[in-house]
Amino acid sequence: MATPAKEEKKLLHPRNKHRSRYDFALLVKSSPALRDFIIVTPYGEESIDFANPAAVKMLNKALLKQYYDIAQWDIPENYLCPPIPGRADYIHYLADLLAGGNDGKVPTGKGVKVLDVGVGANCVYPIIGHQEYGWTFVGSDVDKRAVEAAKNIIAANPSLGDTVSVRLQPDLEKVLEGIIKPGEKFDLTLCNPPFHSSAEAAAAGSQRKMHNLGKGSKVLNFGGQPVELWCKGGEITFIQTMIKESVAFGDQVQWFTTLVSKSANVPDVYYMTDKVGAVRVKTVEMAQGQKTSRFVAWSFQR
Repeated sequence: MATPAKEEKKLLHPRNKHRSRYDFALLVKSSPALRDFIIVTPYGEESIDFANPAAVKMLNKALLKQYYDIAQWDIPENYLCPPIPGRADYIHYLADLLAGGNDGKVPTGKGVKVLDVGVGANCVYPIIGHQEYGWTFVGSDVDKRAVEAAKNIIAANPSLGDTVSVRLQPDLEKVLEGIIKPGEKFDLTLCNPPFHSSAEAAAAGSQRKMHNLGKGSKVLNFGGQPVELWCKGGEITFIQTMIKESVAFGDQVQWFTTLVSKSANVPDVYYMTDKVGAVRVKTVEMAQGQKTSRFVAWSFQR
């Protein structure tokens, strides 16, 4: 059985446009509404209040406009508003994964097809992946409102054209089944699975997050609907379902990948991919400041 390989990285990916501190002067110039949310830290530096959901959302709007040519972006209230730098890192490391089978060159253009499992209302992964590499994306989600919100973002931004589409997953118990069509080919899948195993665990996690930000508020700054934050059995159960279902699509997908937020779950993921007969399994470590994250990739193709 394969064993998890680890590689420490202390900085964002070299191609990530967000490796440096946010240039608020530049962001405000292109998105003047951000000015109302700028604060000055005790160190005399410009920032925003990351405990304020409205400020986080406005920062995302400004980043997507400045760096990814997305002039119109909005999400319904209380839906997940993800941090852009970390999302971009996943995309860039996925590009490197594909480059590994392409003589070290990152494949670009519409011919590269990617499935985003759990695209969410924000549609951020397809936005970054298409704008950076020209890839074609299919996003899936179990939430009807999230699907509609993502479709609205696509329709409002001509630069996304006909290269990003979204499909509703009608079965809460399924991940890939019902989404990947017969004969349809994907170069890779990506996924940011629900982290928590219950609503109570999700609430406790958000409280810890706010405490770390020095706030006592119960408002979750990055938002999130129940299906975005938790599922029965938590992250590992969701990933287990994905691995089991991936067997049926092994000839249609070059690489299946998923974020694994809990490092303790990685050995279990390796055990499960080995059990279903995956012939290649990799762990890619990513880091942003003091935070380390990772994704696991597996393939049935040599």
